[in-house]
Amino acid sequence: MVEIKLHDIGEGMTEAEVTHFLVKPGDKVAVDQPVVEVSTDKMTAEIPAPQQGVVKELLVEEGKTISIGTTVVVLETSGEAERETAATVELEKEPVKAEAPLVQSFEVTAPDRRVKAAPYTRKVARELDVDIEEVEGTGVRGRITVEDVKRYAEPVPESPDEVEEQMEATTENLETIPFRGRRKQIANKMTQSLFTIPHCTHFEEIDVTELLNIKQELKQEELSISATAFFVKAVSVALQEFPVFNARLDEENETIRLIKEHHIGIATDTAQGLIVPVLKNVEEKSLQTIHEEMKALTQKAVENRLKREEMTGSTFTISNVGPLGGSIGATPIINYPEVGLMAFHKTKRRPMVVNEDEIAIRSMMNISMVFDHRVTDGGTAVSFTNRVQTLIERPYLLFVDLK
Repeated sequence: MVEIKLHDIGEGMTEAEVTHFLVKPGDKVAVDQPVVEVSTDKMTAEIPAPQQGVVKELLVEEGKTISIGTTVVVLETSGEAERETAATVELEKEPVKAEAPLVQSFEVTAPDRRVKAAPYTRKVARELDVDIEEVEGTGVRGRITVEDVKRYAEPVPESPDEVEEQMEATTENLETIPFRGRRKQIANKMTQSLFTIPHCTHFEEIDVTELLNIKQELKQEELSISATAFFVKAVSVALQEFPVFNARLDEENETIRLIKEHHIGIATDTAQGLIVPVLKNVEEKSLQTIHEEMKALTQKAVENRLKREEMTGSTFTISNVGPLGGSIGATPIINYPEVGLMAFHKTKRRPMVVNEDEIAIRSMMNISMVFDHRVTDGGTAVSFTNRVQTLIERPYLLFVDLK
């Protein structure tokens, strides 16, 4: 027998939810064939079979949260299956008397259809109580999309009376959303952060007019660099001068470890929830490189294709909610165990006093700097924020620090 166990699929992961079994007892599986889908706060992953064999038993119920090392599936290897078959044949060698000729019957079972669908699509199907094998895929090479599942689940009224009955449904039929998987894992991590870290938030207003002008000039030269790339670079330059915000608090050993590498987490809103891909070694990269790598990472996050190493190891996180029509300000939750997070909010054009007594239309943006008050104080946070502000308001200074 071979036991398939939950292994570590992410940094710091101690548990995961069993969201869906991809096999059932009696199924034959090949080496590396996915047998179960699990979810953590950062990712959804499939655990493969390490050997060829037959599924003997499923030991965990779907929807249950288990810890690392828990056995999920018991697999009977081909050798064991052959020995069991041989023993059965030996028993059947004993002659059997019968009044009429024996007719041996065979039940032919069609092999399971390997459904082409992403883990998130399967999750939506389960939540909508849809048998995904009955859904016709309209994606590339017949791949089933979320829209296919929702379209299949949508009831088609057969008569005007049925439509009327649906409209007269009472409020007792409340809609519910499952609180499990990634949503539950995110909740657990946010709770851990809030209950562990004494959060303090500093707000500042930044004039991004010059940055947007440079961005437009680069675009005319066919060089597309997002505003977020400028923000990431500005934060990295400021972290070189204020390393206490790129650190880890080790309470057990009573030390604050300053980290030299700047691995910046990019908070990304996706259909699966909040995901934070990590841009590694920002301190060594140019604006163009930052822009290209960040664009690739966020796209993979939206498509739920991030690898483990692309979601772990962040030392500081930024959140740019401006493009979403974000608010004037917010008090984000620190990405534990980091000690700082900076959020960039909506940009608005409005009249501002410049050159002491002149009024001009400028593009203004608010930012929120959240920090761990155990590690540093408000004065240092203000100085750090002021440095980021200077670099963004005078973006040509960033070109001095290009690698």
